[in-house]
Amino acid sequence: MDFLASPGLIISLIIVAIGVLLIVKGLVIVRQSEVMVVERLGSFNRLLESGINFIIPFIEQPRAISMIRYRKQGEEYYPIATDEIRIDRRETVMDFPGQPVVTTDNVTVTINGALYYQIIDPKRAVYEVANMSQAVEVLAKTTLRSVVGKMELDKLFESRAEVNNAIQSAMEEPASKWGVKISRVEVQDIAMPEEVESAMRLQMAAERKRRATVTEAEGEKSAAIAMAQGQRESSILNAEGDKQSAILRAQGEQESIKLVLNAIGENEENKRTVVGYLLGQSYIKALPTMAKDGERVFVPYESSALLGSMGMFRELAGSPEDTVSQHLKTRHDSSNLRSGMVGGAAGQG
Repeated sequence: MDFLASPGLIISLIIVAIGVLLIVKGLVIVRQSEVMVVERLGSFNRLLESGINFIIPFIEQPRAISMIRYRKQGEEYYPIATDEIRIDRRETVMDFPGQPVVTTDNVTVTINGALYYQIIDPKRAVYEVANMSQAVEVLAKTTLRSVVGKMELDKLFESRAEVNNAIQSAMEEPASKWGVKISRVEVQDIAMPEEVESAMRLQMAAERKRRATVTEAEGEKSAAIAMAQGQRESSILNAEGDKQSAILRAQGEQESIKLVLNAIGENEENKRTVVGYLLGQSYIKALPTMAKDGERVFVPYESSALLGSMGMFRELAGSPEDTVSQHLKTRHDSSNLRSGMVGGAAGQG
């Protein structure tokens, strides 16, 4: 009992207890992607990186950093302020409440944005600014108002990426003084007054109607052009066909006249007789068409002579086709046939 209660044993136990307490208080385990700012007697001493670290209790203390985060409940955001001794170096998102912004065309819209940032210099984040997260939030809001205030409402909807880049560029320089890197800024939602939204719906409907009218007009124009081109090509083809048909008919009549003249003789009287016959045929073909236009038909004086020649030709030699056939069948006595036809024509004269 005296041995157990000796002063030396009591002192040893006290020393051991103090040592255990120092070890427990001084042993610090820092997780990956975290860092701690350590102060010795109130001034900056060093940074504790990830792993096992040891600090001197009561002499060295971690310095806390003030952070503000928002918790969304329903449609409302509630700020939560905390003092953290472990500084997270990972990229962090700050989803701050919607901010009213006035555009250049005097429309007030509420913009809800998200900010992605990363602490790259913990010492500056602690010592260069009183509340790093609040400073970044206020900077984001003021920059958002400045950028959007220079744009019209329609431009704002069309250029979200441009707005994001402009806000990020404007925030990089002041945020770098606080040891913070702005990764990106995203405009999540844009809320407008109801009357502005209704006006935009009417404008959109009118624009779609205009586009539909323009598209319909373009379609009708294309159809008219295609129809005109088709009619043009059809007319050209018909003209080409008529041309070829007329050429073939002329060639056929030429061959027929040559055969008739070869059959009856090629003197001037026979040529006039053949020509009169062909013209008479043309008059006969035209008479039904001429009779459709009225009750009376006036026949030119020359036509009576031509028709007489045509009748005479038929009485003497039949039609030119018959004459050609006869000439081909009785080629050996074609001279007697020509003498009879010429003598008969002279008797009629």
